[in-house]
Amino acid sequence: MNNSMINSSVSMHALQQKLDLVANNIANSNTTGYKRREASFQDVLTSVKQQPNGFQKLGRLSPLGYNQGWGAKLVQAQLNMAQGSLQATGNILDVAVEGNGLFEINSVIRDANNNLTTQTVWTRNGSFQLSQSADPADPDLFLMTKEGNYVMGTDDNPIRIPENHTIKIEPNGTIMASDDADKTAPPIEVGQIKMVRVIRPQLLQQLGDNLYNLPADVANREEILQTVDAANNLVDPITVRQGFLEQANVTLADEMTDLLQVQKAFQLNSRAVTSSDTMMGLANGLRNG
Repeated sequence: MNNSMINSSVSMHALQQKLDLVANNIANSNTTGYKRREASFQDVLTSVKQQPNGFQKLGRLSPLGYNQGWGAKLVQAQLNMAQGSLQATGNILDVAVEGNGLFEINSVIRDANNNLTTQTVWTRNGSFQLSQSADPADPDLFLMTKEGNYVMGTDDNPIRIPENHTIKIEPNGTIMASDDADKTAPPIEVGQIKMVRVIRPQLLQQLGDNLYNLPADVANREEILQTVDAANNLVDPITVRQGFLEQANVTLADEMTDLLQVQKAFQLNSRAVTSSDTMMGLANGLRNG
């Protein structure tokens, strides 16, 4: 296999990965709170080849050595945390994040032994609902996601909403509940939505269903996700807006442009492979002849 074929085949593999990223971004252009992923590339290897001494002629200014590339590879698919547009829904249980933050939720999953376990995950999708407790004797409702995951409060417990109460969510995530039966009663504070600030988005892992978690080997979570409180909110404000949902930060025009560029680059490299194969066939034919 010659250098041209190696270069092209390696680059085609990286371009295929980029194409998968673009396709995933386009497919999730209408997903609430989705954050697009961007690809970063780098050279696999660059070596310097030496030309024969016969190229050294009087008056020649260019050096005898020339760079030989061996293709490019995808080194990182980074999460773009840019703010998406907010769409008013009029639903008091819809909440949108403004800023570089995520909601913390508690997901119930089944392990390899079919046992139910809980896992802390994060999301930008603030389409919540009120659901009954698993305990029939418990009259309270829980603030949950559409998938049935508990929305966590700053006290690291699921947020409870008293029965027959209407909630109002403050910009800092504090939830005030008003009694529907007694309009004169003052609203009571039932909890505050827990949020985290994303410090290093490139380390977040996507789980599907618009959920993120951390790698298993992370020693200090605060280096990647920093818990939001009143003090650090002043430095980098992260607020919520009730009655709104954040749209995906995907611009279809940009994604289609990337798609065309990737297709053209893939086509160019595939032609290089075909040309290399043709030349190798000609060389073999001359030798056998």
